[in-house]
Amino acid sequence: MEKLSYKLEVVEGPLDLILLLISKHKLNICDIPISELCDQYLQQISMMREANIEVASEFLTMASRLVFIKTSMLLPRHEEADEMKRELVGELMEYQLCRDMAKKLAQQANFDQFSREEMVIEADNTYRLSHDISVIYKAYVAAAGRKHHKEEPSTRVFEEIVARPQVSVGSRVVHVLKRLYREEHVSLKELFASSRSKSEAVATFLAVLDLLKAERIALDEQSNISLNTGGERHWKSKKQSEQ
Repeated sequence: MEKLSYKLEVVEGPLDLILLLISKHKLNICDIPISELCDQYLQQISMMREANIEVASEFLTMASRLVFIKTSMLLPRHEEADEMKRELVGELMEYQLCRDMAKKLAQQANFDQFSREEMVIEADNTYRLSHDISVIYKAYVAAAGRKHHKEEPSTRVFEEIVARPQVSVGSRVVHVLKRLYREEHVSLKELFASSRSKSEAVATFLAVLDLLKAERIALDEQSNISLNTGGERHWKSKKQSEQ
């Protein structure tokens, strides 16, 4: 096999060396005979060592890669070897394209060219575009909304909530007892219907629960409440003993 003569500075990496071998032996880059290429590549590595040239690790990595593809293709099923071969062909074609473009750029470069120093140019901040007034209005609303996004909300938003009187449970307890003293029994529906606000209805509900727990009122199956006489005496005696 004819030996390939090359200059060391020309070979910049393992892909560059493979392209030189393909060009020297006129191999088809789209259908590389891996076995032949592997033998040529290993021969060049051996020649580099004989010439006391330090072989970089990337060249040895490519050598092991070629050997692995070559041995894998000897197996009955070598789908993995075909995939690795396609990857290698793709890398070689991309590298060859980049190398050709680098040569064209090198031909265009001229060291006699002159480049002036950087100049400071004043910016023209004049806004020359025109927009519809609706677009400007939407932009203003969006900007104003972002500006006031983190500000505290106005107290007027909560006036309807804060200004409402809060009804205490104790006052509704007194109201329920007074009504039961006047009437023999009262239905829960009538009791809640007389509430003038949600706060008053909630306080009435809690008052009824409190009175039932203290056994001062009784609740029948028709949801009517009435005074619990026994509970009333027990509650009064308990209060007197506590005092």
